[in-house]
Amino acid sequence: MALSQHVDADKLIEECKDHPVKRHLSHKAALYDIPYTSRYEVEDDIPRYSIPSKGVNARATYQLLHDELMLDGNPNMNLASFVHTWVPDECNRLIQENINKNLVDQDEYPAAQQIHERCISMISHLWHAPKEATAMGTATTGSSEAIMLGGLALKRRWQEKMKAAGKDIHNPGPNIIMGAEAQVALEKFARYFEVEARLVPIKPESSYVMDPKDAIKYVDENTIGVFVILGSTYTGAFESVQDMAQELDRYEAETGISVPIHVDAASGGFVAPFVYPHYRWDFQIPRVHSINASGHKYGMSSVGVGWIIWRSIEYLPKDLIFELHYLGAVSQVFFSFIHF
Repeated sequence: MALSQHVDADKLIEECKDHPVKRHLSHKAALYDIPYTSRYEVEDDIPRYSIPSKGVNARATYQLLHDELMLDGNPNMNLASFVHTWVPDECNRLIQENINKNLVDQDEYPAAQQIHERCISMISHLWHAPKEATAMGTATTGSSEAIMLGGLALKRRWQEKMKAAGKDIHNPGPNIIMGAEAQVALEKFARYFEVEARLVPIKPESSYVMDPKDAIKYVDENTIGVFVILGSTYTGAFESVQDMAQELDRYEAETGISVPIHVDAASGGFVAPFVYPHYRWDFQIPRVHSINASGHKYGMSSVGVGWIIWRSIEYLPKDLIFELHYLGAVSQVFFSFIHF
C-alpha cells in the first residue's frame, strides 16, 4: 500500500503544530512561510480543502497553484494520452482573446457560431456527407461526449421504430454491438443510458479488432446499432466499416431489420482521409448514420474538442433538440448546451 493511502499528511501536520516535542511548525502557514507568507503577505493558514475565512490575494493564489501544478508531468513528454501537447502561438492567442465568451449565446456571439458551422461543413465534406442531404453536427468537449450523443440518437430512433411497430422497448430492451477492445467511453454509454453492451471477442486473426463475421452473430431486432472503431486504442488498427455494412445488408435482406452503424473515429477520423484517401469507411457507406472524431488527438487542436456529424438531419431525433428563447434569438441545443 502506498504511504499516501494510510497516512493523512495534512492531519499529521496539524497534530505536530501543538505537540510539545514535534512542534516544528508554527501556527502560521509554515509550509508556505518563505515563498507565500512573507513575499505574498499571507498571514494565516491556507486551508487545503475548505474556503479560507479570509481571502487570499491574487498574487499569492496564483503562485500557490502555479507551484502545485509544477508537480504535474511535462506535457511535451506525454506520448500516452492521445492529445496534442503543442499548438501554434496564434492558436493560444485566439483562445485567450475569446475565453470569456459564452459561446452558447448565439445571438450575442454570432461570429463564433458561424465559425462553428463552417467547421461542421468542412468536416462533413471531408467525411463525404451526401450533398443531397443536410448533414448535422456539433463540437463537443471530446470524443467521449460525442459518443454519448451518437449512441443516444441511435437509441431514440430505435425506440421510435419499435413503438411504431407496437413492440415492447423495455423487455428485453435495447442492445448495442462493439468489439471487446472498445475504448471505455463506448461501454460508459451503454451503462449510463441503459443499453446492453454486447462485446464481440477479438482474436489475432482479425488483428485484435472486431471481426464483422463474428459481430453479426450478436445482432437482433433490439440492436440499436453497431459501434465500428476506426483506430483501436490499443493498436491503432481499423475495424472494417465496409465489411460490417455488408454483413448488416445481408442481415436486413434476410430479416427485414435495418441496423445502423456509428463510426468511432476518435483516433482515425483525421488520419484516414489523408493517409488512406481511397479507403471507404465514412458516409460513402449508406449504413453509416453518424461519425465522431477527436480534434485534440489528430485534429491539430489543443484539448479538449471533439466532433460528431450525422449524415442527415433525419438521423437526429427532433425530440432531443430543445429551443431556447431566453438568450436573445431562438437557439437549438442538444445535450449539455451543445448547439446546432
